[in-house]
Amino acid sequence: MSANTGTPATPATTDATPVIATGREIRLVSRPLGAPTAENFELVTTAIPQPAEGQILVRNTWMSVDPYMRGRMDDAESYIPPFELGAALDGSAVGEVVVSRADAVPVGATVSHFAGWREYAVVDAATAIVLDTSAVPAQAYLGALGTTGLTAYAALTEVAPVREGDTVFVSGAAGAVGSVAGQIARKLGAARVIGSAGGPVKAKKLVGDFGYDVALDHRAGAIADQLAEAAPDGIDVYIDHVGGDHLEAAIANAKVGARFALVGAISGYNATGPVPGPGNLFQAYVKRLNLRGMLINDHFALFPEFTGRAIGWLTEGSLHTEETVFEGIEQAPAAFLGVLSGANTGKMLVRLA
Repeated sequence: MSANTGTPATPATTDATPVIATGREIRLVSRPLGAPTAENFELVTTAIPQPAEGQILVRNTWMSVDPYMRGRMDDAESYIPPFELGAALDGSAVGEVVVSRADAVPVGATVSHFAGWREYAVVDAATAIVLDTSAVPAQAYLGALGTTGLTAYAALTEVAPVREGDTVFVSGAAGAVGSVAGQIARKLGAARVIGSAGGPVKAKKLVGDFGYDVALDHRAGAIADQLAEAAPDGIDVYIDHVGGDHLEAAIANAKVGARFALVGAISGYNATGPVPGPGNLFQAYVKRLNLRGMLINDHFALFPEFTGRAIGWLTEGSLHTEETVFEGIEQAPAAFLGVLSGANTGKMLVRLA
């Protein structure tokens, strides 16, 4: 990763108002062909504008990196605009308000917003959410209490709803969404919860920490055979984060009328050509499967209901979460590349301060 070196200026004060002169940010300087590399990013020290009326200046303390960001590196039409070349990337972040020109968001408040990948962000106050960190840490709002947790909840309640006694299969089960999804499935009445992950360490954590009954290690053998052994009577619900052989295995082992939430397909994110669909797709017709694609933007109305339940689960200790943390803005690209390669257990985060 190339870098314009420099140290962020120490905040000065004038009439008790901090003046932040410069800060560092990560910019996209080239689009990857296939798997991204560190050379696609640049660390830049840049001037920080002062907020206008109705805006706030936030010192970011935590930022999220997520698999969906890979698609935004390509110059292609999608449900969210691509990252611009030569400009800072963006994404979910939390931080402390250091300057406010909006009465509704005071200095010192902890807020979440969508201007991550930088140490300081000027954002419209109307787009920031003031967070209650009295019972949970701020970074929880990027994971279990953010769109990560909401994705798991919406998938299991609206997209592929779990019913009492169901057998549920979750791929990518040690990741940010999957590590929460297995536990929520159990709370919603699932009788058997099966997860897949890469390697014996993650597989062990699925059962020991994340509430799964059975862990499948996709590096240890054909996932379809492992799933058939783990669910001899078939699966009722599948939460797909992987696509490819996992989706094919889920179709092969699905009961008639099974419900699939198609959340992601990380196995094909770095493909340089068309990705073939499952070879057994016709079984979805015969079994009358419900395969439903999912974008979290369609489920934001669930946030109040979900947050109310999830804060209770977290504070009582019945929802276990984990974080994989990289330190410093300069490590954000490495964290992002890590999440694409499966280096994380639970939520991948970058701590900025």
